[in-house]
Amino acid sequence: MLMKQLIEVYDLLDSSYASGKQVESYLKGIRSDADVEVYTLEGPKGKTDMVKVRIPGIKGKSKGMDAPTIGLLGRLGGLGARPERIGFVSDGDGALIAISLAAKILDMQNKGDHLDGDVFISTHVCPDAPTREHHPVPFMDSPVNMAQVNREEVTEELDAILSVDTTKGNRIINTRGFAISPTVKDGYILKVSESILDLMQMTTGKQPFVYALSQQDITPYGNGLYHLNSILQPATATKAPVIGVAVTTEAPVAGCATGATHITDCEETARFMLEVAKAYGRGECSFYDVAEYERIQYLYGSMDHFQTLGTGNECDDDA
Repeated sequence: MLMKQLIEVYDLLDSSYASGKQVESYLKGIRSDADVEVYTLEGPKGKTDMVKVRIPGIKGKSKGMDAPTIGLLGRLGGLGARPERIGFVSDGDGALIAISLAAKILDMQNKGDHLDGDVFISTHVCPDAPTREHHPVPFMDSPVNMAQVNREEVTEELDAILSVDTTKGNRIINTRGFAISPTVKDGYILKVSESILDLMQMTTGKQPFVYALSQQDITPYGNGLYHLNSILQPATATKAPVIGVAVTTEAPVAGCATGATHITDCEETARFMLEVAKAYGRGECSFYDVAEYERIQYLYGSMDHFQTLGTGNECDDDA
């Protein structure tokens, strides 16, 4: 259970004074030697505090061993839309879950439970992000652009990525809780991982939900194409397989809506992500079928051009 961590982190982030330094102090209060990095990232529409947490595994690369490293990335525009909206917005769920996961894994270490592989957790803290129009409901915007965030979060140390993001402002996913995407790698939308579905079913006790992706969704922001949201943007900046973990609702809810965070849904999402991190480090789950991926590349060639802004357009990556 991560309910305790979620409540503590929500209380920390539901503030006009929320900052990366406060998050760092909170995490170091759990474990004083926690590897937490905080710095300000400035963009075209303001600034935000990047938060990175590296948690070593007992068989991880940081110890000179070979257990794979997983990235748990909390995607969002901002925690709040002040002064337009007062309070924590729905879009902040990605940061809430990511920081709560960091707190939980650090607390597990205090209690003698260590994951096998290294875990990299990253998100950003911005209590006063802008908003922008989007159909069917308004989106939260971000003070920094997606390319900036990708450069900070998506590193070569990552062997696989779970990207968690509020994904409520659409009519593609019509269930309350969370849903996962097919695996995305090097411009390919691959089949849904069976082992990830097993973990989702185990942690929720329900049939798993998978949401549809279009080819546009896995291209970089700034190319003038429609995107469901930014949840798969990490896939544009890495060769590692990426799965989107979408916090969802039955009806469309604006990212800038306040009072729209459902703590039980966030806990279920975070618990699933923790179980994936445990299993991935032990080699007990996979994000994609390596042999089939090699076969599809042999048959159809590279698709990594979908990780770029494309050719012949005059857009840039400031979305």
